[in-house]
Amino acid sequence: MISDAPRKSSAIAESKIIHKSPVLHPLARFVTEDTVALLFNISTEEIYRIECCRYMVYVHAKGISRFVSYADFPPIIEVRPIALQDFGRWYKRWKSKLAPAFWTKFYTHKFKEAVSVDGLLEWGLLVAKLKSAISGAALQQLRDVYAAEKDLMEKF
Repeated sequence: MISDAPRKSSAIAESKIIHKSPVLHPLARFVTEDTVALLFNISTEEIYRIECCRYMVYVHAKGISRFVSYADFPPIIEVRPIALQDFGRWYKRWKSKLAPAFWTKFYTHKFKEAVSVDGLLEWGLLVAKLKSAISGAALQQLRDVYAAEKDLMEKF
């Protein structure tokens, strides 16, 4: 017998990322809703859509309508690892050969968000692969946050 009572189901959120180009940009794998939310200091609920175009990402959110370079999105551990060609794409965009300040904020957030020592280690290894692209001061800041989070996890 089928019940007429409405069920509370766990809603699976539909992705707000839309690929507009038949040619996927190689750095598109790093574009996530969480990264966009952190980049613009908004919640993911405030994002209407993220359009991955051929050469740029268009972000449409509450009070925001901006184009963002793929090179502004930091690498994440959940997708295909970084490649040598990725560094060339980033350097071409950055001019200074150093990652934007947002990357430090992003990885600080990821270190603090890690729920296990293994998860923290994965993020730490990723940052280690990127150390040539991160300024010395930012790298030291990330090392300090990593060490503090590791100490905190090991105590519990």
